[in-house]
Amino acid sequence: MLAEHLLGLVGAALRRVAQRRIPASDRPAPSDQRLVERARAAIHDNHPAARGLFPLAELLDTSPYRLSRAFPQQLGVSLTRYRNRVRVSRALDQAQRDTATLADIAASLGFADQAHFTRVVRQHVGHTPAALRRELCTLAET
Repeated sequence: MLAEHLLGLVGAALRRVAQRRIPASDRPAPSDQRLVERARAAIHDNHPAARGLFPLAELLDTSPYRLSRAFPQQLGVSLTRYRNRVRVSRALDQAQRDTATLADIAASLGFADQAHFTRVVRQHVGHTPAALRRELCTLAET
């Protein structure tokens, strides 16, 4: 009996919370949504300004603070993490189909150096670019 009563109270509380309006300050602004869409487009188009927060913010005519705050609100990940995911995906494509060195791939994708490239790839995929390239080449041969 007590358990049913407590369950009813919890259910009622959850319904009240679910029905509350989100304060305007907590809702993503439509302009932020457009801002993030434009940032994503620049990143996917490999625009040179998309390699850093400040140049990207300047390209989009906004402040770096606003851009870095809007991104996780809209997508749930930081701008840097999103950009690195895109770059790692491109790196894997290039490593599989190109004969370019890993240092050249790193430079073409805007990484500071091959060590930075290796760290980011390992963070996202769990393996180094060299190990992934070997694995991809082995799979392609079979």
